[in-house]
Amino acid sequence: MRKALQIVIYIFAAIGFVLVVVYLAVEMGWTKTSGIIDRQHDFFKQQSLKNGSGLSASTSSDEWAQGEEWQTLKEAIIKDKEVINKVSKETGVSSRVIVSILIVEQLRLFHDNREIFKTIFAPLKILGNQSQFSWGVMGIKQDTAREIENNLKDSNSVWYLGVNYSHTLDFGSSTVLTSTTSAGIASNTAIPEDTDTQRFNRLTDEHDRYYSYLYAAILIKEIGSQWNKAGFPISDRPEILATLFNIGFTNSKPNADPQVGGAEISIGTSTYSFGGLAGSFYYSDKLINDFPR
Repeated sequence: MRKALQIVIYIFAAIGFVLVVVYLAVEMGWTKTSGIIDRQHDFFKQQSLKNGSGLSASTSSDEWAQGEEWQTLKEAIIKDKEVINKVSKETGVSSRVIVSILIVEQLRLFHDNREIFKTIFAPLKILGNQSQFSWGVMGIKQDTAREIENNLKDSNSVWYLGVNYSHTLDFGSSTVLTSTTSAGIASNTAIPEDTDTQRFNRLTDEHDRYYSYLYAAILIKEIGSQWNKAGFPISDRPEILATLFNIGFTNSKPNADPQVGGAEISIGTSTYSFGGLAGSFYYSDKLINDFPR
């Protein structure tokens, strides 16, 4: 019994150690990948001037759209067309911009997790729902989600969107539990809910991805608002919006010549930046009838 108890203690100690390491990794930014500046910067800038022309990103490698990962992904995305368009209508953020970021997050996940892709994502034609370092199908980190929410409340923030959006991501204040007393009388008890738990449940809900897309759209809108206030509008630069989505609020510094870049993503023999891959999709003709420019 003593040996069995020691083994149990060691197991729990190991689990605790792993959880502490994971927490520190997220808080200290150890899980962040290195970024690159995309070589196609000038190309994307030219494409933005021709936005709506129907030109595809022919000078950028389209290897991302040639494998079974893309075939799986496009079918899975179309299943969410209704909720993506709903979020687009509510926020004013283009559904194609939302999808351009979604395909980067998902292609990265598909290519980095080959076994899971082969056994789950491909057969079921579903999106990958993350729940560790990043959450949901859009890969929103917990700290980023908190910042998105705070920006909606802080009228002094450069990312503030105005009173019309201030309650967009409000949480419920309590959960009502119903129990029965010894006398057989029903009793309702209001228990305050942990907002961290609510946030996690929102973003990782496998049956309703509304909040995954809503948080992403609000983040895009907040960044776009910041740049617009600074006199450098980027609403017609999806590759820049995607880059800033990836590198975060603290690296969003409005200027006259923003660079396409972000995390490095390898697909087959090609290497893309986060923003570059998003731009390649946006300016292509892929899913153009479902999510037009």
